[in-house]
Amino acid sequence: MLRTGASRSLLRSVTSAVRPLARTTHNGAFTGPSAALGLKRPGALALSAYKQASISLQRPATTAATTAYRIDHEAEKKYGERLFADEQAEEVTTDSSVRHVFEEPQSDVEKDTDMLAGVKADLVTIKETFSLQAVPREALYIGLAGVLPYLATSMTTFYLAWDINFAHATGQGFLLSGATAEALLHIIEPLQVGYGAVILSFLGAIHWGLEFAKYGGQHHGYKRYMIGVFAPAVAWPTILLPVEYALTTQFLAFVFLYFADARTTVRGWAPAWYSTYRFVLTFIVGASLVVSLIGRGEIMDKIGHQPGPAEKLQALRDSQMENLEREEQERRAKLAAADEEEEEGVEGEGEEGGDDEGDE
Repeated sequence: MLRTGASRSLLRSVTSAVRPLARTTHNGAFTGPSAALGLKRPGALALSAYKQASISLQRPATTAATTAYRIDHEAEKKYGERLFADEQAEEVTTDSSVRHVFEEPQSDVEKDTDMLAGVKADLVTIKETFSLQAVPREALYIGLAGVLPYLATSMTTFYLAWDINFAHATGQGFLLSGATAEALLHIIEPLQVGYGAVILSFLGAIHWGLEFAKYGGQHHGYKRYMIGVFAPAVAWPTILLPVEYALTTQFLAFVFLYFADARTTVRGWAPAWYSTYRFVLTFIVGASLVVSLIGRGEIMDKIGHQPGPAEKLQALRDSQMENLEREEQERRAKLAAADEEEEEGVEGEGEEGGDDEGDE
């Protein structure tokens, strides 16, 4: 290979650039900035040379990556202009996405539409709840027939209360006299309370039947039996309470049993439709009890107090005690009279004996 002047000058420049980094002495030893490091760590010189080579190789790749991921603002601007050229671009204004502090309210038509939509949704929910499509027809019909006495007694109580108020206001009842309406009201009271006690006991007995049938795959024992025992234990003592307290207690018992039945349905202890079925019947019964309580609350100070079973038992006990005391007094009076007669007889015999002795 021929050496020209250009090639010789290129070799001199490369030699002068490399010479400060690493020079050797005549005996082959390294001199320069890395001499001390090379003496201590033989591999340091090779590592430094490798780093310089790797940096020089990485720079072109880094520059290419930066160029590839650089944002082209001009292209983005043109793309945005094409989007705004769409058909809906006319609806987008500087004020379309800004909500002003003071602005005109929505139109009444929009409000009415939203309100009607909400009402329709509520009506659909109520319709689905009260449709009871999954409930067997026999259970549905018999259950609805079972709440008829509650509806009859509550409506009658409410009407009689209104008639009693009307009689007190005008001096004459609308259809019945005040005394007749009050007498009928006192007849209906024990009927409603007694029927409520029967229905509560029946609802508790259902859980015993489910336990006997092993519904849910297994026997649950006392947990299910206690629900059946709780209902009559609360229901039957209410017949001894005054009517207002009895109806209120039965209302709370019906609500508690509904939540218990809903819980058992979730656990799988009862059919899936049972909770909805119980909700509808409990709603009717609870509304009937509330109507009865409202009617009675309007005439509390206008009717006489009819003694309840507990008061009747107390009156019976008091009368028995009075009879025992009277009999005891009569017995003592008889004994006292007998004693007096005996004393008079003894005195009479003594006087007769004295007279006989005097005659002798």
